[in-house]
Amino acid sequence: MGEIIVAVAPHNLEAEQALLGVLLYDNAAYERLTDSLQGRHFYEPFHARLFGAIETHIRKGQLAEPILLADEFKKDPAFEELGGLRYLADLVDRAPPAANVGDYARAVFDLALRRDLIRIGGTISTTAHGHGEVQLPARDQIEAAEQQLYTLAESGVASSGFVSFGDALRGAVEMTAEAYSRDGGMSGLACDLIDLDQKIGGLHPSDLVVLAGRPSMGKTALATNIAFNIARKYAWEPQPDGSKKTVSGGVVAFFSLEMSAEQLALRMLADASGVSGDRLRKGEIDASEFGRVRDAAIELQEAPLYIDATGGISIAKLTARARRLKRQVGLDLVVVDYLQLVTGSDLGANANRVQEVSQITMGLKALAKELACPVIALSQLSRQVENREDKRPQLSDLRESGSIEQDADMVWFVYRESYYVGRAEPREGTPEHLQWQEDMDRLQGLAEVIIAKQRHGPIGTVRLSFNSDTTRFGNLARDHYFHQHRSGSEE
Repeated sequence: MGEIIVAVAPHNLEAEQALLGVLLYDNAAYERLTDSLQGRHFYEPFHARLFGAIETHIRKGQLAEPILLADEFKKDPAFEELGGLRYLADLVDRAPPAANVGDYARAVFDLALRRDLIRIGGTISTTAHGHGEVQLPARDQIEAAEQQLYTLAESGVASSGFVSFGDALRGAVEMTAEAYSRDGGMSGLACDLIDLDQKIGGLHPSDLVVLAGRPSMGKTALATNIAFNIARKYAWEPQPDGSKKTVSGGVVAFFSLEMSAEQLALRMLADASGVSGDRLRKGEIDASEFGRVRDAAIELQEAPLYIDATGGISIAKLTARARRLKRQVGLDLVVVDYLQLVTGSDLGANANRVQEVSQITMGLKALAKELACPVIALSQLSRQVENREDKRPQLSDLRESGSIEQDADMVWFVYRESYYVGRAEPREGTPEHLQWQEDMDRLQGLAEVIIAKQRHGPIGTVRLSFNSDTTRFGNLARDHYFHQHRSGSEE
């Protein structure tokens, strides 16, 4: 009879013993380990528990040595089976020099990653064969596998830890120099809305911007305008390593959970051509307008704007798709329309909506930092705004507000007074109606973006023009530009 070979997952008990021996012999060696090594990376379950106990002792500032630890493991059957205190003493006796601790840690960690790879490979194979409880479509299986592999790849990257102040300062000075060398004096991505850009200095990498408002205020319109303005100006230059560096505008990912890709494209077509979206939908356009629409479509199709119109997408899938786009073509801005339609991963039966929204905002902030690009997340406001005399939104109006307000670097509110005034029309022929007509004429085509929170700059209100036919936000013709030369100072 042939010899029976039993397949065993890759592991190295000697490396685990050597690592634990070094730590027990010299607790200071713990400081040389990377943050990525954890108890779960050990193959032998007792070694995992022992590493956890050593870690706990050292973090509490206590001594981690055999006699003290033996006391903790008195009731652990594996401890007695391996030889009890004698086993710990042997680990210390056979401990290699502390200088080698990093090599052993790397060996243990690498083998743990290999075991995880085998596990993921097995899961992929089982699911693809259709042996799982739930039959997933192949596309979803690929996405799930990609997510698992990405998480595994990220866990292999040691955290950067401390950065010297000199390095941090150099980065800050480079940002300032870049802003100084640009005409607009901005270090961030320009939205092409002059007053807004001046107030915020452009959109910065790793920023989470929450854009909130009541329905019909123009949240999606403003986000679409900004996304289109940035994508339209995209230009890049090659780098020595073969990568592309964005020098103007950027690649935009637009997650449209509420509207279809066609509806969003129609809005952008109306914006770019200046033809009413309503008339475009109904086909009520003449030959000259059709020519404008055709020209706008030719310009639009060149813009690197990618739309994902999956309804109710989960934060994990959204993150995976943004990472993939970054890897394939680059990514400079992510827009999510809107926050409350994103689903969180399962938090258990007792989780409430506030916890789920908190998980989503934390996920979006983490995505902004990881991909080093700004994320604009749209958000609904609670109905309490409608009950107030002054209907300008405040931070407290944000639905499930705590986490949104806390995680966001900027919070913008879109507010159009004409929306409310237009719905409060008095009876015709009355003095009130004349006053109402005056107010409507004054407010028509005006919108406000209220910057209620900004980590890097001032708060305040920016006034913009708004064309409800083409849902386009634009710059107001500001009086002080005309008076500047005569008075020598801005009004």
